Amino acid sequence: MTQITAIYPGTFDPITLGHADIVGRAARLFDHVIVGVAASPSKTPVFSWEERIELARTALASFSGVEVAGFDNLLVDYAKQRGAQVIIRGLRAVSDFEYEFQLSRMNRRLARDIETLYLTPSEQFEYISSSLVREIASLGGDIGEFVHHDVQTALVARLAGRDD
Repeated sequence: MTQITAIYPGTFDPITLGHADIVGRAARLFDHVIVGVAASPSKTPVFSWEERIELARTALASFSGVEVAGFDNLLVDYAKQRGAQVIIRGLRAVSDFEYEFQLSRMNRRLARDIETLYLTPSEQFEYISSSLVREIASLGGDIGEFVHHDVQTALVARLAGRDD
């Protein structure tokens, strides 16, 4: 029986409970799920690449069959290197669809043997985005219901100008 590996890529700045929900759904469907933390050099993340990888590992530690790894090359090339047959993408709202559709078409053009699968988060997570979490935290709001406790601690500390 062939094992199926899926990759769930993203910047994860920071990783949210919505991301974790998608990872949990993917882990029930696939033998191995790689959460690929993209270096994203064109973005200016709050956390360094290494910090985002570590925070994702902490937030996803309870999931079996899930690995967190960083990548800094083209997604389809990384997927091929890791033997992934599926790319997981999360859709929260219709507004996500146009961009995700365009991205999946390009990925298919670059790697015809890798499929894209869209998963939607549970209703309580469908409005959560990393950018909204960062904004709420930067304005002193409580983000405890949106992220893992350790992620909350790290983000609040970073935005306060200290690195606990």
